[in-house]
Amino acid sequence: MFSEEAMRQVLRHYLLALQFFTRIPITGRLAAWVGYSPDMLRASSAHFPGVGWVVGACAMVVYALLYLGLGAAPATPWVAAALSTAATVLLTGGFHEDGLADVADGLGGAASRERALEIMKDSRIGAFGAMALVLALLSKISLLALLGQRGLSPALAALAGAHVASRFFPLLLVRSLPYVSDSARAKAKPLADSITAAQLWAAAAWCAAPLAVIALGEGTGFVLLALLLSGACSALLARWFLQRLQGFTGDCLGAVQQTAEIAFYLGAALALGPLV
Repeated sequence: MFSEEAMRQVLRHYLLALQFFTRIPITGRLAAWVGYSPDMLRASSAHFPGVGWVVGACAMVVYALLYLGLGAAPATPWVAAALSTAATVLLTGGFHEDGLADVADGLGGAASRERALEIMKDSRIGAFGAMALVLALLSKISLLALLGQRGLSPALAALAGAHVASRFFPLLLVRSLPYVSDSARAKAKPLADSITAAQLWAAAAWCAAPLAVIALGEGTGFVLLALLLSGACSALLARWFLQRLQGFTGDCLGAVQQTAEIAFYLGAALALGPLV
């Protein structure tokens, strides 16, 4: 059993993660109670999938309201997919999408490691970053619309699972590769310094309940194939980062989250088979 003080500390770490990875305001007396330190931010990484509970719930509510409110029109799943995706971008401030764009610009626009890292620090978006963002958003919307054509339940299940599971795989990157950014002021530095096995288990615990519920509702194959594709994409990116950068940066974590989310939707769609 956890002590009362341990539970308070878990709540502080979770709220800090929520503040860091979303635009949900943690201010005033609550912010003072939560506190901040690099060590606390590092510990909050265990609750990254827990942030996915909130982001996924927001996407599910928007998707369901539009899906049910607009009725059985052919365009309904597309509208629900587009606006639920927009809701998640607004809620997170495009935090992970920005990382994906920076990685695409850096690794797509430079052959050398040093130049790639320099480009990734540039806040301006280039051609490769723009293409990556457009393709990522189109992939999300298309796959969520396809799932919605099979019914509301598969789409909601995919949203719940993807937003939680996709936030677990970046933690494996932190665990397995060295952090290579040379900026002491990088926002992700405390998160990326290290992650313990205990933190990984805590992150996995955040994933267990929603994935188990999804497996009960949609079938084990739905979850397993979605996780398999998400894990495979994350592993391929990790290998690419190791080859090109000899490690990872904070932007790489965002890129892993985005590709794992898309891969989860794809795996869920494939598990359902052809639309008859």
